[in-house]
Amino acid sequence: MLRPIPCPTFLYCGRNESIKAEHYCTRSAPQIELTADCSPKVTRRISASSIFFPNSLSHCSKDQLSTSEQTRAISLSTVEQTEIFGLTKGKSPVTEGPRVKTLTTRRQKARRLPIGAEVTADGVDFRVWAPNAESIDVVIESPTASTHELMAEGEGYFSALVQSARAGMRYRYRLDQGSTLYPDLASRYQPDGPRGPSAIVDPGVFAWTDTSWRGPSLKGQVIYEMHVGAFTREGTWKAAAKQLSVLVDLGVTVLEVMPVADFVGTFGWSYDGVDLFAPTRLYGDPDDMRRFIDNAHALGLGVILDVVYNHIGSAGNYFPKYADAYFTGRYKCDWGQPFNFDGPDAAPVREFFLTNAQYWIQEFHLDGLRLDATQQIFDASPEHILAAITQRVRETAGARGTILIGENEPQDVRLLRAPERGGFGLDALWNDDFHHTAHVALTGQNEAYYSDHRGSPQEFISAAKWGFLFQGQYYAWQKQGRGTPVLDMEPAHFVNFLDNHDQVANSGRGDRIHSLTNPGLYRALTALLLLAPNTPMLFMGQEYAAAQPFLYFADNEPELAANVRKGRTDSLRQFPSLASSAMKDQMADPSDRATFERCQLDPSERSADNPTYRLHRDLLKMRRVHPFNAQQHRGVDGAVLSSDAFVLRFLTEGPSDRLFIVNLGRDLTMVPAPEPLLGPPEGYEWVIYWSSENPDYRGGGISPLAEDDGRWQIPGHAAIVLGPSAIAKT
Repeated sequence: MLRPIPCPTFLYCGRNESIKAEHYCTRSAPQIELTADCSPKVTRRISASSIFFPNSLSHCSKDQLSTSEQTRAISLSTVEQTEIFGLTKGKSPVTEGPRVKTLTTRRQKARRLPIGAEVTADGVDFRVWAPNAESIDVVIESPTASTHELMAEGEGYFSALVQSARAGMRYRYRLDQGSTLYPDLASRYQPDGPRGPSAIVDPGVFAWTDTSWRGPSLKGQVIYEMHVGAFTREGTWKAAAKQLSVLVDLGVTVLEVMPVADFVGTFGWSYDGVDLFAPTRLYGDPDDMRRFIDNAHALGLGVILDVVYNHIGSAGNYFPKYADAYFTGRYKCDWGQPFNFDGPDAAPVREFFLTNAQYWIQEFHLDGLRLDATQQIFDASPEHILAAITQRVRETAGARGTILIGENEPQDVRLLRAPERGGFGLDALWNDDFHHTAHVALTGQNEAYYSDHRGSPQEFISAAKWGFLFQGQYYAWQKQGRGTPVLDMEPAHFVNFLDNHDQVANSGRGDRIHSLTNPGLYRALTALLLLAPNTPMLFMGQEYAAAQPFLYFADNEPELAANVRKGRTDSLRQFPSLASSAMKDQMADPSDRATFERCQLDPSERSADNPTYRLHRDLLKMRRVHPFNAQQHRGVDGAVLSSDAFVLRFLTEGPSDRLFIVNLGRDLTMVPAPEPLLGPPEGYEWVIYWSSENPDYRGGGISPLAEDDGRWQIPGHAAIVLGPSAIAKT
């Protein structure tokens, strides 16, 4: 009498041919090799720890069989196949109770990615890392319920090829025959949110049209940060895609999309996302995201995605169910338990995040990543995980250009250095120093983390020439040195901004910078942002001075919402101006849906007759056609003209230099003007090319700059661009 084989995987030939089993053991685990004589011939090695042979053969166990011991091969008749494997000619394996007893075939092709559910020609290949479990079932929940046991591969990995599974089906995992089902940590889509079942997605169904897209390189780019849910009133990929052509007309070249990893709730920033492979269902399905990117590429726009690899959200977080080793207690992260990139069992954790980076580039054709708060990504490995991510992104993209941008508060140059110089190889870092000095100049406030900045002309000159202002000097706010030397770095490596999601929300009421200053100063420093040799970034709505605020919003459950609200209030106490009870009473509740809805933009405000929109459009056009976009190393020099005014000279090889003068104070008369950078090229004189006081921008009008007596008249709260004009020969 043959005993049933409780095998965790199955081999189904579809023809009534013989199956050969060869039994052997290794030090790690005894295994069975099954070979089907059907065509094509398939072979699969599976764990034999619980496999029984006919009575004449022994039960394999590590204790009973040595490494070299093998049993004889046995041929099974048709009757035996049916009795052991539950197979009948031309039919699928039979169901025994809630679980389908099946054998998986060896993969005919390598997986595209090492984890998750992948659609293949033979079914769906499931693979998961779960060292906390001894057994795992994949439970297909729709359209027909079925359960399939995964094979233990060793090292905590389990896998199975389920031939009956198809794209669109929903599934979850059962660990150790427990009663609770869990979504896939590498789920490609969560239609009902993080606590619901995962959906099988076939990325090959989407018809890409961007085969000729070569991808962006860093130089020359103008970045636009956007939150898909708040970018339009509809808050979807489809609605956002309708605005892409307008952004192209504006002069934007790369979109930086805030995180989209799915999260619990119906609105949020997604920096506490928990399904890192699943674009949130709130904005559409995965193909809607693909279509958005495809449309962007068709218009010449690159798209990079903000990803969070420093922590995971708490609500809907099932990582600990699968593996305690995902996290480490060796380091402290400001927002939660940090990931384990360098401790015991770190290799599968590293693989998870490297795969995630690869996934976005490979299956969504993204043009790069923005890495959130990299100072909170801890790794003492010989190869830092950030360097490994950079390499994986480049390898995945191949000949296609990619951009990797980091956020790094300590301003560590290692992120920018090439790997051969001991660096991580990123392309650029956000430049908080530029933002902070601009904020002080625009508002007059230098409290909290603005307290080491003065908003002075020299700070703006230094930021244009050298990027970071703090390159190792003492930083009083932190009572320690801040930054590292970056004097050898080209200006494009530093991403400048006046607004971003964090800084707007940190104003307490979500006020955008244009509403905290006077119009003249705003126009002048907007000109500096968009013409300086660094890489400029706009925050959505900034280009037309959007009336809507941008607040912190998160649809958390009551207990978590209360903790988040308290944490948010405590964090903003570092600003004395926000710590008063009167101000706290005006702060919006992050968990109130009305808070989110107040932040949703009205694209109709972005019109050709909007003066702020005209300002941004004209400046970006000038950036493209004048030498401001050259961004060569040491291609700009500057000088302080007064306590409030400065000049930048953009240097060229011919007589086509540009002067850029900014006056942050009252009207300035310079006589004499003993600054060599103000001298025109030989045989030329300066003429005004552009002024922020143009009435088209609601400025006060353009007056002559230089008088016949040599006086320079520089209007207050203004910026002026001068170019050379040949002096007529007499």
